[in-house]
Amino acid sequence: MILENNTNSQFVKRVLITIAIVAAIVLLVWAFVYVIDVILLLFGAILLAIFLHGLANIARRYLRMSEGYSVLLVSALLVGVIALGVWLLAPSVVEQVRHLREELPESGQKVSEFLSNYGWGRFILEQMPSSGEVIEKVNNSNVLSRVGGYFSTTIGAVTNIALMLLLSVYLASEPKNYIRGFTKIFPPENRKRVREILYEIGETLSWWLIGKGASMLFIGVLTWIGLSIIGVPLALTLGLIAGLFSFVPNFGPILSAVPAILLAFVDSPTSALYVLILFVVVQLIESNLVTPLIERRTVELPPVLTIASQLALAIMVGAVGLILATPILAVVMVLVQTLYIQDVLGDMEAEAPKQQQEPENETKDSGILGIT
Repeated sequence: MILENNTNSQFVKRVLITIAIVAAIVLLVWAFVYVIDVILLLFGAILLAIFLHGLANIARRYLRMSEGYSVLLVSALLVGVIALGVWLLAPSVVEQVRHLREELPESGQKVSEFLSNYGWGRFILEQMPSSGEVIEKVNNSNVLSRVGGYFSTTIGAVTNIALMLLLSVYLASEPKNYIRGFTKIFPPENRKRVREILYEIGETLSWWLIGKGASMLFIGVLTWIGLSIIGVPLALTLGLIAGLFSFVPNFGPILSAVPAILLAFVDSPTSALYVLILFVVVQLIESNLVTPLIERRTVELPPVLTIASQLALAIMVGAVGLILATPILAVVMVLVQTLYIQDVLGDMEAEAPKQQQEPENETKDSGILGIT
């Protein structure tokens, strides 16, 4: 009887432990989903802080300034450069954007006429809603609520960007203090390894930012030149769109090609074909020249994992998740290689991407743009 009671009590104890573990996991998942926007905002601030800190390090080589003042100087110079670029390009770009909004409906009509000449094209057009259906849906919807939602979303986005900029300046000004504080939450015997992993993450993100910046500039300029040669209108604006959208791998180039192809259809289907070939050639050149040079210094991201992470984060948090999915995956890859492959499996030959010697002390900077 006593044995049976002990068995029952052990069973109840195991059930309670299991329930507690499941409840804890559910609570953690709920908390993660609830604060994921804050996590992504902080991650974006870290990326920008790495960029600012790297530029500040370059400035400190020539100017005897403290770390904080050099970051403020670089931030002010960047704001000035961006303002100057907007002042010089804004009139032309605004006019081209206005012209683009006027031309796109005509381009869509041209595409519809072209597709209606073919059976498969007519099938596609039949699956799409007509303009009357679209207008009816808009009329039946609450326009005021949509306008209010648009403005609230815009204000929220501006607030998030301003907050991210502020956080990035703080992180870039005193990165060692934040890193030192982060390592102190781990046992003393593990702090050296934590610094090593942070160093690897900083190095990886540094070179990822360098590669992404070079890729965006390369794609934007080459697209602008190519569209100008083909004779597509609004080449400058379309080149800017292509360069900015290339920040998002896989999906960005596809989205940036759509308006250019539609505008080319106004001239002829042949021009649209030339534009499509141009975008394919630009992407091939970029993926075979710029990307391999960067992957020598950073982690090589498998295309399947990249697309899967983009889709997952896009479904969870929308456009922000899609934009930040690739650098987040790069960080995850570094953590897998260091924490699991090296530390758990003991495979020290599987080094983290381009691992260099650990900094001799905490005051040494990580890589070109690192913050550790």
